[in-house]
Amino acid sequence: MTYEEAIEWIHSRLPFGSRPGLERILALLENLKNPQNKIKTIHIGGTNGKGSTVTYLRGMLEGCGLKVGTFTSPYIESFNERISINGQPISNEDLIASVAKIQPIVARLDETEALNGSTEFEIITAMMFEFFYEQEVDIAIIEVGLGGTLDCTNVITPLVVGIVTVGYDHMDILGNSLKEIAQQKAGIIKQDQPVVVGYLPPEAQEVIQAKAIEENSRLYRLGEEFKINYHHPLESWGESFGFENDQLRLKNLEIPLLGVHQTENAGVAIEIFHIFTQIAGLPYAERVIQKGLQQARWPGRMEKIMDEPLVILDGAHNEAAAERLVDNLKREFRGREVYLLFAAITTKDVEKMFSIFKRLPHHQLILTSFDSPKAFSAEKLRSFTSEPVKVSENWQEALVQLLPELSQEDMLVITGSLYFISQVRQVLLKGEIDE
Repeated sequence: MTYEEAIEWIHSRLPFGSRPGLERILALLENLKNPQNKIKTIHIGGTNGKGSTVTYLRGMLEGCGLKVGTFTSPYIESFNERISINGQPISNEDLIASVAKIQPIVARLDETEALNGSTEFEIITAMMFEFFYEQEVDIAIIEVGLGGTLDCTNVITPLVVGIVTVGYDHMDILGNSLKEIAQQKAGIIKQDQPVVVGYLPPEAQEVIQAKAIEENSRLYRLGEEFKINYHHPLESWGESFGFENDQLRLKNLEIPLLGVHQTENAGVAIEIFHIFTQIAGLPYAERVIQKGLQQARWPGRMEKIMDEPLVILDGAHNEAAAERLVDNLKREFRGREVYLLFAAITTKDVEKMFSIFKRLPHHQLILTSFDSPKAFSAEKLRSFTSEPVKVSENWQEALVQLLPELSQEDMLVITGSLYFISQVRQVLLKGEIDE
């Protein structure tokens, strides 16, 4: 089997879609002798901020000399990055071996009425648990795919649980209210295991707190049991802030990712790190926290890819992420004319996102599309807003037309679907835009 054939087989499961439930993943893992029960894990859920929280946490744990597995989605640079150890994606050879091992198991399950149709995400999740067990990771940080209760990563008993944010997304699956969505997120809370949460809306906080009490899980809340003191943006790129809980007081921390929300995500990661080290009896120096944070890298999130003109990639793929993007632009780039090149998939509430973009005092919206069967056409996107907009079905053509028009005071923000961001990033960083 070649690498291309392995990836093609994984993608061949896409037609089964997203099927919430644990029956199929448990059957896959049973056939692999339940590797998920043989490794130590930390589970990270939430609407937004999961990925950056994972990368902050990974950097700190690596600083303690640990072998750290991470499972994240979607991918931005390469498929393999979803399953990584100490920041290194699974090799093509190991991915081929993983596919070869799981293919016959999937084929057998497909022959049964109750367990057929394992999804792509279920298969990748099973491959991940087996790979991390084989590689003897010290700790695996597992990012929830969608929701929590019925997400196929929810087959573990983690040492610590993190729920970074709760907002509106995937309402067709998770529910139409923050309370319903929070109930799904809360499903990853396990009996007697500590839970760390970021800033949550009151109705979501109430649900999470009730679940923590039910499971006898100690709750650590941002703003209560631990706090962030935001300082200012860095001149280079990033943010400065302080952190404190009942045992730590760190005054001058820095992260290379931009946005106040990134200091909040980092705060959640620090608290999880602190709790884990206590559970594991792992000594560390405070400089491990600072160094781990400074190593964080998360492509496609307020990522600067060009200086002149200033071009930023940001995967603001739902209502909450759009709020964060607008807040960041108003705070960090006051007075600039902002050009927003936007594309989205059909499951997103783009009408609400457009209403949020209107809060930018100086902006122009350009709607486009990208290579995905789930992508909105640019013309369809136009029907969701009364704002004067430009429309271009081909995002590369839109870029070629836009870039020469920007002055040094202007900025271009390419935003929307993370799948769109992934495509744009690959082309721009390889310099393949045709002029």
